[in-house]
Amino acid sequence: MNSKRITRLLKLLETLQAGNHENAAGLAKACSVSRRTIFRDLETLREAGVPLKFDRQRDAYWIDDDFFLPPTNFTAEEALSLIALADNLGNGKGQLPFGEPARRAAMKLESMLPEPLREEVRTVAGSLDIRLGAVSQIAGHRQTFRDLQTALKTGKVVAIEYESLTEWEQIKTRLRPYQLLFSQHSWYVIGRSSLHREVRTFRVNRISLLTPSNTDYSIPKAFSLEKYLGNAWRIMPESGRDQQVHIRFDPLVARNVAEVRWHKTQRTKQLPNGSLDFRVQVSGLHEIAWWILGYGDQAEVLKPTKLRKLVAGRINRMHERYNGAEAT
Repeated sequence: MNSKRITRLLKLLETLQAGNHENAAGLAKACSVSRRTIFRDLETLREAGVPLKFDRQRDAYWIDDDFFLPPTNFTAEEALSLIALADNLGNGKGQLPFGEPARRAAMKLESMLPEPLREEVRTVAGSLDIRLGAVSQIAGHRQTFRDLQTALKTGKVVAIEYESLTEWEQIKTRLRPYQLLFSQHSWYVIGRSSLHREVRTFRVNRISLLTPSNTDYSIPKAFSLEKYLGNAWRIMPESGRDQQVHIRFDPLVARNVAEVRWHKTQRTKQLPNGSLDFRVQVSGLHEIAWWILGYGDQAEVLKPTKLRKLVAGRINRMHERYNGAEAT
């Protein structure tokens, strides 16, 4: 049985469970197939143990509402999507805190399917593979993550010790968590820091010690993640006015850049020689500078001058490092 037919059978199950009591013609139309195909699919469902019901007077088929995922009322498509996603994200390849519980939930969901269909769903789910790329290690920080969740739920301040890369030291601060965020490779907590007296972003796996407290706090009604991040390239907005950035990418990488939505403000224009003009408005330049450097000599910053100098400075220091004394 191929994946196309599995998808059709799941669609048929969903239609039968909708409670409309469709005849063969109606089911064929809903599944975009012939009546002959529908009769064959209905027989497949019967053989799989699905309790099909048929009213001769009304010439209609249906399945009782309490069959097939009764506690959740998931549609067939929703069930397949959840099983496939949870199986991929929770199979040990990643470090997502919710991955393993999601996979256990998907296994329970899968167990509610009729056995023949369960095997076919496993085949479809097994044909999918989702890879998030490199993910920072969270295994040794799960308790920290759970404590942050608890603080958010109960509205309690936490005291943290943090390995700060920007301040080049371990800092101590009392944190009012506002939001947990997974971005790119890592989990972050965003909240108001007593040390900095403003909302800051902290990477969860750099929190070396977290101590819960009984001090209450509340998240300001005016706070929103979108407002806080503004036009940050990723997750670190910088103070000052937003910057208009103009980058030109060479033909070798132009298409790859153009195919991805990197930022909500981006605008691209393909040039006659195959190059790409990339424009974006960002809150801060340091994050986007590292992204630009990833394209090496295939990208050139045209504006602003400050960003151009920032990238050039890093390239010069790299040149000095690789053209100095040989490493021992």
